[in-house]
Amino acid sequence: MEILVRKGIGLILLLFAVSAISFMLVHLSPIDPIQAYVGADMIRVSVEQREAIMQYWGLNDPPFLRYWSWLSALVSGDLGTSMIYRRPVLEVIGERFAASLFLMGAAWVLSGLIGFISGVFAAMNRNTWIDKLVRWYCYTLSSTPTFWIGLLFMLVFAVWLGILPVGLATPAGIASDQVQWMDRVRHMLLPVLTLSVTGIAAIALHTREKLIEVMDKDYWLFARARGERGFTIFWRHGLRNVALPAITLQFASFSELFGGVVLAEQVFSYPGLGQAAVEAGLRGDIPLLLGIVLFSAVFVYTGNAMAELSYRLIDPRMKKGRRS
Repeated sequence: MEILVRKGIGLILLLFAVSAISFMLVHLSPIDPIQAYVGADMIRVSVEQREAIMQYWGLNDPPFLRYWSWLSALVSGDLGTSMIYRRPVLEVIGERFAASLFLMGAAWVLSGLIGFISGVFAAMNRNTWIDKLVRWYCYTLSSTPTFWIGLLFMLVFAVWLGILPVGLATPAGIASDQVQWMDRVRHMLLPVLTLSVTGIAAIALHTREKLIEVMDKDYWLFARARGERGFTIFWRHGLRNVALPAITLQFASFSELFGGVVLAEQVFSYPGLGQAAVEAGLRGDIPLLLGIVLFSAVFVYTGNAMAELSYRLIDPRMKKGRRS
């Protein structure tokens, strides 16, 4: 219970700091929110209409007063209205996050499993061609931008081979109620593959190093002297020792996952939360941008908190050490 209270207080302080900094950065941005709001018809807008728009959205007020009004509405559960979509911010975030949830969830699970298994195989076959191949793969991907991987996959699987769609979340020209679930899965494969491939490197290299440390311990050498080999020795003496750091790192990767999904959704024109964040930033939609920033902060903070809680649940020594 104590840890939940501490995490809750920390989350509140984090959201306050993030919202204040984000609001100030948006205020100092050179983007004109009126021009972004009106669009191409800006030359037809008179001075009176511009003043009316500024009055309607409260852009004439001082920055501190605008932030205080927004913060007061936030406490009551109102994030405002999106200037782009003309809808409540919570409604837009909920709709876009539902589209991104399956994308991030599938990529998170795949990258974690493949990365953990690859790291284990590399450590168990240290200094062999398997270990060198895994390390080469991880080092190469660590220095490769997400958007470049996405463009490469699009070129290979969509353009050259033609087995997967180029982008979007559903086929073009078909009503949403007529789209089958297999069509949605096919459109989601390339973004999921992009995020999974780029997320494998960190967990694989970390797992490899941790398992190599375990393999140099006396109890591992003693188990080998007794004749234990392969999966048996790993299951008895290595799994728990490498699983705990891997779980912590995997949950802590929520921030990288959210940043990666922004780039992947832009490359594949996937209508998720990441694409909405880019549109809000480029078009000066302050309410939507601040709402997404707060939501992403909660998302990342939750991942870190889940990592710590899972660590305590899996390893009883953490509880004993806390009590002592």
